[in-house]
Amino acid sequence: MAYFDNAATTYPKPDCVYSFMDSFYREHGGSAGRGNYGLAHSAGELIKDTRARIQNLLHCPAKQVVFEPTATLSLNIIIQGLIQNGAKTIYISPFEHNAVTRTLHHPEKLNQITVTQLSVSKEMVFDLERIKYQFEDTKPDLVIVSHASNVFGLVAPVEEIFHLAKQFGAITVLDMAQTAGLVDCNIGSTDFDFAVFAGHKTLYAPTGIAGFVMNPEIDLPPILFGGTGFESANQDMPESLPQKFEMGTLNIAGIAGLNASLKWIEGQGIEAIWKREMEHRQALLNLLEEYPFVKVIGNYEQNKYVGIVSCVIEGIPSDTAGAIFDEKGIAVRTGLQCAPLAHQFMGTYPSGTVRFSVGYFTSEKDFVELKNVLKYIEENL
Repeated sequence: MAYFDNAATTYPKPDCVYSFMDSFYREHGGSAGRGNYGLAHSAGELIKDTRARIQNLLHCPAKQVVFEPTATLSLNIIIQGLIQNGAKTIYISPFEHNAVTRTLHHPEKLNQITVTQLSVSKEMVFDLERIKYQFEDTKPDLVIVSHASNVFGLVAPVEEIFHLAKQFGAITVLDMAQTAGLVDCNIGSTDFDFAVFAGHKTLYAPTGIAGFVMNPEIDLPPILFGGTGFESANQDMPESLPQKFEMGTLNIAGIAGLNASLKWIEGQGIEAIWKREMEHRQALLNLLEEYPFVKVIGNYEQNKYVGIVSCVIEGIPSDTAGAIFDEKGIAVRTGLQCAPLAHQFMGTYPSGTVRFSVGYFTSEKDFVELKNVLKYIEENL
């Protein structure tokens, strides 16, 4: 199968990820913080080293790394905790994933919060001047932005948006599910309070390991409770970080995979990984543009993108097109991609798009196979 669904999960992973997960879990797969013996100690050291590597990658040595099973759970912990702490006026981009919008929808239905979209032009340019007016008109408590749209690949100017938000005293949350390990960003800046990462996407780690980094000075209340292997006699969650948010047993095999992928990213260099993905994105665009029945949505020269390209195919609904690609051995994602607001904004709602997403390991053979299927569609329209 030619794989063009890297925005869902990157595939394949570097070989070192597979081999280190297997060897570590066989030889050191104890449960960290749950015993004073060798297997538990080695698991603890792995977790400690992996936290440090996340801090190094995101340039945030003074911030705390918290591990969770998914980025969605991380966003729930952050957003629900901040709302519980009094955040009422919330701004988001038009490109947020359901991990954000559904988490906000419930308290919004109960009239506990108001949610407003940041001003963005139809050419997908964040209008910083108008955003400033929005903030002046209604002061933000919380600003949440997806670093890169999982539908169109647009990279948001988060440094500028969050710097502006901080002038109004807002707490800032960055969703880096599509960018951690790919787009270099100084999360150590005081403009960033929270940044969420997903191991299985641009970090090239396995599924089941994700998390967030946070400003430790923010008093975020827990919304989930349980055992931590720490302060067991205390029936409240520990106040210490990261134990306050790491309830239950951590995914040691997943952290081993993340540890290996972070070492691989360090060895390749984030700039080289970015360059490779941009080469593959351009090759994808060049190929799609050969076929007039393929209309690329949301690609503007003035903007920055990750390796995601969404399109519609003339005369074929996106789900039908997806079935054709699947039958011919091409992995793509169709429909709304869990981001209905993005499609509403770009006029592709409710049918959605066919989303192609490349990664570091996208091959020439993948492009050849995609070209063959596009020829097939052209001949059979």
